[in-house]
Amino acid sequence: LKCAGLSKEFALGVLIMFPIFDHGFGLMISLSLILTSSLSFTSTSLQSRRGVKIWRGCSSRASFPLYAVSTSNEKSSETGNIEFPEELTGSERLVRAATFWSSAVPIVASYYGKMTELKIRQDLLGECLSEDECEIIWNEQHLLGAEKIAGTITELKGFYAKTAQIIASRQDLFPPQYVDALSGFTDSLDPMPVSIVKGVIKAELLNKGETFEDIFIEFDDEPLGSATVAQVHRAVLSEKYGGPREVAVKVQRPAIESKLMGDIANLIAISKPLQEAEALPLDYYTVFCELEKQLGDEFDFVAEAVAMDRIYTALTRSSDGSSVVDAPVTIPRPVTDLVCKRVLVMDYLKGVPLSRAQKEMERRGIDPESAEARLFGKKLLKGLTEVFGRSILETGFFHADPHPGNIFVLDDGSIGLIDFGQVKQISGRSKETLAKVMVALDSRESDTNPSDLKKIGDLALELGVEFKPDVKAEAPAAVAMWLFDGSVKDLPGGYDKGELSPNSPVRDLKSFPQDLVLVGRSSILIKGLSDRLNIPWSLASEWAPIAKEVLSLSSKSRSVQKSDGGVRFRDVVGTSKQWIKRKITNGATKLPSPIRKRVASTVLKIQERRERKKSPKP
Repeated sequence: LKCAGLSKEFALGVLIMFPIFDHGFGLMISLSLILTSSLSFTSTSLQSRRGVKIWRGCSSRASFPLYAVSTSNEKSSETGNIEFPEELTGSERLVRAATFWSSAVPIVASYYGKMTELKIRQDLLGECLSEDECEIIWNEQHLLGAEKIAGTITELKGFYAKTAQIIASRQDLFPPQYVDALSGFTDSLDPMPVSIVKGVIKAELLNKGETFEDIFIEFDDEPLGSATVAQVHRAVLSEKYGGPREVAVKVQRPAIESKLMGDIANLIAISKPLQEAEALPLDYYTVFCELEKQLGDEFDFVAEAVAMDRIYTALTRSSDGSSVVDAPVTIPRPVTDLVCKRVLVMDYLKGVPLSRAQKEMERRGIDPESAEARLFGKKLLKGLTEVFGRSILETGFFHADPHPGNIFVLDDGSIGLIDFGQVKQISGRSKETLAKVMVALDSRESDTNPSDLKKIGDLALELGVEFKPDVKAEAPAAVAMWLFDGSVKDLPGGYDKGELSPNSPVRDLKSFPQDLVLVGRSSILIKGLSDRLNIPWSLASEWAPIAKEVLSLSSKSRSVQKSDGGVRFRDVVGTSKQWIKRKITNGATKLPSPIRKRVASTVLKIQERRERKKSPKP
């Protein structure tokens, strides 16, 4: 397994399924779920709107029709209408699922066959391959599997592109051949023709009598990015709409809804009879049902604009709302006059998605192993940790679709967060209990102290996590550490850290509360990034100060203070600090490379010295 470059947990998670099912159908089901197991904390689709065959623009806009759609075979007719195939039928959805299985099953089976072959060669034929020989064999195997699954997902798109996004973000679990082959699905799916894009904009955004040029004086034909639900183009607004001003225009793929919904419906149907299957590491039925709900707003860009503003407002104010603070990441703002259900015009962020960051570093001559790169890695983790920590613990309302295509590295070196189509609001009780979990994890004396483990475990149970009968007493605390403390070396109870391992604490879960599925996805993203950057990272330690402040505020009996609308001195000071910080950051990025490297090295040493002063847990 070491020679294979395949994580032990992933391989065992796959192989354990083979003796469980006696029939091919059961085997296909189990394998399809394994390949989507990394989607335990990702998004899916909302319920279908059956019988809807005509998609018209907003009632206040121009009203030529766009007929019900799929992203394939998109054509522009000579009449100005844009015609698309009908919504997917039940049989077509089954064909899509069968197509995926027919690709996935042989891939996994080929690994099983290769392992058996090498075992026979070693035990029966006496061959002993060197590590280099094994590496060549497994690299070829990974390359073949990655090419096949990438080709299948390219053909199917829809929900399966979401699968690719998660695999591409989990370099700690999957071989690099898979990560590389699927990385393009984060922001480089097959783009829609620009004629389709402009047709959607005309149908949705134009007022009666308005032309395309009345809104945009420039509109790039080449998209900035093309993802599962929509694609984005750079444009420049006309004076009528506050221009000239660079903006990003997000345009929804017509009727992508149907394709995503059909895929997730299949997974829900498959996972329901397997709820009690001990071989599966999670109750996937609960997970997929929760994720199905989350896509409701992803197809409504008006709701996305509202969510974008709500999160921006929360992050630029202190936790008690009394002062202006510097947001940990840059968040685009919508152009309020140019937001409709399927078109969203917003601030243009100059930079590259995280999925392309390594190539951008190479272009700039930055060594990925240098102090400059490591300093950026810490800045990235710090920014994402703060934005999700504050959103989850302070308001309970957070961005629920974090993947490398939605995280931007901006030209000035700051971090940007885009695509607020999927958001989640958790309950006040869950929010408060999560805060208590962070404090308990951060203040524990050790990873084995019984009283600490009991306190952490009791809080995990309070969140609604349920375990199978006769599990180890340490299971609840082990799950909490697995989710929120990536720096822990060994989980209590002898559990493995890998979520796909047969000895993972996740396998002892009976059910996971739907309210927390997407909180888990956020923590998994940050944990995956820290592994990829080789930077030990504890969410609990980073979130604990936020959690303590939240708990302190909630315990105080106070009246809500209303602003008199005047300008406060502390707000002026806060704004000034943000301006100075941005100027310094911008100046640092423009320094000559040798000086920039020396500055980065010095800053990194100072940070590491501060970290060493913190008392490590015994």
